[in-house]
Formats: sequence, C-alpha cells, structure tokens
Amino acid sequence: MQRLPGVGPKSAQRLALHILKRPEAEVEALAQALINAKKQIGLCSVCFHLSADPICEICRHPNRDDTSICVVADSRDLIALEKTREYKGKYHVLGGVISPMDGIGPEQLTIQALVRRVSQQKTKEVIMAISPTIEGETTTLYIGQLLKPFTKVTRIAFGLPVGGDLEYADEVTLARALEGRRELD
Repeated sequence: MQRLPGVGPKSAQRLALHILKRPEAEVEALAQALINAKKQIGLCSVCFHLSADPICEICRHPNRDDTSICVVADSRDLIALEKTREYKGKYHVLGGVISPMDGIGPEQLTIQALVRRVSQQKTKEVIMAISPTIEGETTTLYIGQLLKPFTKVTRIAFGLPVGGDLEYADEVTLARALEGRRELD
C-alpha cells in the first residue's frame, strides 16, 4: 500500500488493516475491480489520455474546438483542467516531462506524435500547461521550438494563488505574476 502515491507508512498500515477487517467477498470485489480497470483502461490513440475506448470521449466530442490543443504532462493535469470547465479544445498528454536525471528524454514521451498531429491538422494554437519545474520548463521550451514552425504556441499564466500573500511568494512566482498580468475588465 505504501507504494501508492501519497500513501505514507501510517496510511498504508491503516488501509491494510481496514482491508483485512472487511468480508472476503468485498476484498475479492475490490481486487477484481482493480484487475478489470488495469485490463480495460488504455491510452487514447489521438491524445494519450486514459480511456476505455480506442479514442477518448474528449477527442470524439463533436463540440470541442479542433484548432486548439492543450499540452499536459499527464492525465491528472488534464482532469484538473477539465474541472474548471473553461477550456473547450482538445488535449495532448505527454506521459511525463523531460528529465535526464530520471532517464526520461523526448523519445520516452509522446512529443513526436504531438508534432505530427499539429503539422497535419489545422491547429491554430498549442497551449503549454506544464508545471513550472525545471523539468517542466525544459519540456515546454523544447516542444515550443518544435511546434513554432507550424502554429502559435502559448503557455498558461503562472502567479499567485487566490488568497495568497505577496510577502510569502518566492521571486520566480512574483516575476511570473508580473509577466502574466492583464488589463482589468
């Protein structure tokens, strides 16, 4: 249980003890549900988001904007963006970020599929929505250079969280907040 992300030793112990107390049929149903999910869920052949179908629901949706692609590192980021209900375009999931220290280069990600997709479609804009870590910045800049010959490449704004205090923000966050400023409506 401790191998699961975000589960520390105490939580792992609590979960294991809880499962041991449950009726055997319930534990078997949980195990079977996990096995079924692992067998049935794959990656969309277009955007690489998790999907039980060859092409995910977002890529199949007729009302989504085909001219805009939002690039994210993984499906968790896509899900977070979808919860805002603000973005109406399509997505592309990279499967991670470039991280030489972890042995992840551009070849291990879906970058070439993205370049092919953008060069073959009438994409007007690619929005880079990758976390502003060193690896995320490297990935964003690398992809930006590959896509600029084909389309406009933008990135989401970064800055201060709602309810955050300026005095506690780091210099990079404050600089990004200033760079991403916009006119009041």
